[in-house]
Amino acid sequence: MTKVILRDARIIDPNSPHNGKQADIVIENGIITRISSALRVDDAQEITSPDLHVAPGFMDLHAHICDPGMEHKETLSSAAAAAKAGGFTAILAMPDTDPVIDNKAQVEYILRRSKDLPVNIMPAGALSVGLEGKDMAELFDMYSAGARIYCDADKSISHAGLLVRAMIYANQFGGKIFTRCDDKTVSHGGQMNEGPMSTMLGLKGIPALAEELMVARNIALAEYAETPVHFMAISTAKSVELIREAKTKGLQVTAAVHAYNICWNDEVLSEFDTNYKVNPPLRSETDRVALLNAIADGTIDCITSGHKPEDVESKVVEFDLAAFGITGLETCYSLANMPDVLTQEQIIRALAINPRRIAGIAVPVIKEGEKAELTAFDPKASWTYTKTKSLSKNTPLLGKNVNGGVVATFC
Repeated sequence: MTKVILRDARIIDPNSPHNGKQADIVIENGIITRISSALRVDDAQEITSPDLHVAPGFMDLHAHICDPGMEHKETLSSAAAAAKAGGFTAILAMPDTDPVIDNKAQVEYILRRSKDLPVNIMPAGALSVGLEGKDMAELFDMYSAGARIYCDADKSISHAGLLVRAMIYANQFGGKIFTRCDDKTVSHGGQMNEGPMSTMLGLKGIPALAEELMVARNIALAEYAETPVHFMAISTAKSVELIREAKTKGLQVTAAVHAYNICWNDEVLSEFDTNYKVNPPLRSETDRVALLNAIADGTIDCITSGHKPEDVESKVVEFDLAAFGITGLETCYSLANMPDVLTQEQIIRALAINPRRIAGIAVPVIKEGEKAELTAFDPKASWTYTKTKSLSKNTPLLGKNVNGGVVATFC
């Protein structure tokens, strides 16, 4: 029998009768059996930390896994290990693999290969065939195989007719449409956020307008279709305003932001470190603060890792030749952990509760008799990120101290 006790943990779970309480939690063979104070339990592994917190397991709605086709960057197994280390018990795998996840065979491959891994991996199906943005993929076939969410990963759907038809069609059987907003006719060739820093560094900028045009258009499409739409990787203050206005009108709109976009602004690019080259790019300080405030007031529903592994050859090159992307599963909570801005309750809402609500799956509950799908963490823990579980190392955090750490993950 496997028996674990979490000692004197503060429970953060709005759906739990123990929410806000400090208690011991006993887990036996994957089931929460007791929650009370000062429990005496024999033969149990004890987990403690000076400021131990426990919440429903985190879920990431935006991770690039690279398997199949690019296993030198990441595999399902290494992604699962990185996710577990970062407190995630479930992750949504983007469809930009090789071959693309645009049919039921590829959905079944992901589900079959990941069923024995230590976290739950959900495949997102491609919205368009081959991620080409031309023809709708086999959405219902993929739904029947187990994919509930459809998107073209980091590619924006420029064809408005295709997107609105996909919204209407998927809504008939409960499928969810996720969108990335980037008008390539505006952002083409951009290397970083357009602004004073891009001018100073001599790099072509990615205008905020490229995102905001598509956000406004997709809100209009969702209003026309009377269907839900989820905005992935929002990065600008104006996008926040558009989404806030849409929610005020009662539209079924949700949004997510990558953790790195709330942690850093474009000034960190002053030394041309390609590990900070991401898409959407790190924006201005005004944008960063607007994103944080939007998480706090609920305009932005989720914080995502934006985990995008890249090999050395893709990153250790001149800045304009480097690939976009950063690994983020292991450090997502630490980047989001801003006690002076976001409360732990707000962080957990964005990392554990809302992602499942948007994905349409059950949220784990911390109470006796329930399965233990939990994340134990310490917001005050300081740790050095010395070794990554991911196969790729494209992160500026390696070798640095970070605040807030995951203590244990139960799935």
